[in-house]
Amino acid sequence: MKQIKVNGIIIAENNMGDFDKMLTILTPNLGKIGCSAKGSRRPKSLLLSGTQFLCFGEYMLFKVADTYTMNSCETIEMFYNIRTDLDKLTYASYITKIINDVTTENQNSFNTLKLFLNTLYMISETDKDLEFITSVFKMRILKILGFSPNIKECVSCKKQEELKYFSIKDNGAKCTACARQDTSALELSDATRNAIIYIVKADPKKIFSFELSESCQKELQLISNIYLNEKLEKEYKLEKLF
Repeated sequence: MKQIKVNGIIIAENNMGDFDKMLTILTPNLGKIGCSAKGSRRPKSLLLSGTQFLCFGEYMLFKVADTYTMNSCETIEMFYNIRTDLDKLTYASYITKIINDVTTENQNSFNTLKLFLNTLYMISETDKDLEFITSVFKMRILKILGFSPNIKECVSCKKQEELKYFSIKDNGAKCTACARQDTSALELSDATRNAIIYIVKADPKKIFSFELSESCQKELQLISNIYLNEKLEKEYKLEKLF
C-alpha cells in the first residue's frame, strides 16, 4: 500500500452503494485517475464537501495495485458561484466534458489543469460572456494538445497580407486567393486573428484579459467550435442540465 498526496479537481462523481462514491480526479502529475471515497455521502463525513463535482482540493490517497482510495481531503476552492447559477453550471459542465475526453491516466496534465482552473475561475467570479470564455478555452486547449493554428501567414502560399480566412482543414489563416479553393475556410477579421494569436501565446493567467466586439466574438465562437470538433473528431454541444 502506497500513500500519495495530490492536488486535483473532481471532474466526475458516481454513487456506489448507500454511502460511497467513485470519483474521477484530474491531477497535475498523475493525469486523470479514478478513486473510491468510502462513506463520503454520509452527512457527517469529513469527505463530504471535498468530493463534490468541481471541487479543487488536496487529497490523501492510498494506492493498492492500480486502485486509489481516498483517506482524507482538504478543500481549496469550491467555485461556489457556479453551483448557484444554472447558466454558469451548464458551461462549466460543458468544458468538463472536453477535459474528460482529452485527459488520461499517467499523463502530465499540469497545463491542462491550469487552464481548466483559470477557466472555471472566470466563469465563477466574473461577468464575462460565457460563450466568449468557452471560445478562449477551446482555442487554448487545442494549443496544449498540439493543434496550435498558424495564423501569422497564409498556410498555403506564405503570404502575410489579406489573411481574411481561417482554414479548418489546413489549421490556420489563408489569404483571399487561396481561400477560394478551400471549402473549410471561414471568414476571419483582423481583430479575431489577433485575438487567436493572443490566446495561443499569452501567459496562462492572462489569456482572458482582452476584449472583442460582439461580431468578432461570434467569429471566434464559430471558428473555435468547428476547429475543436474537427480536431477531436467529436461534436460537442451545449446541453441543458434540467
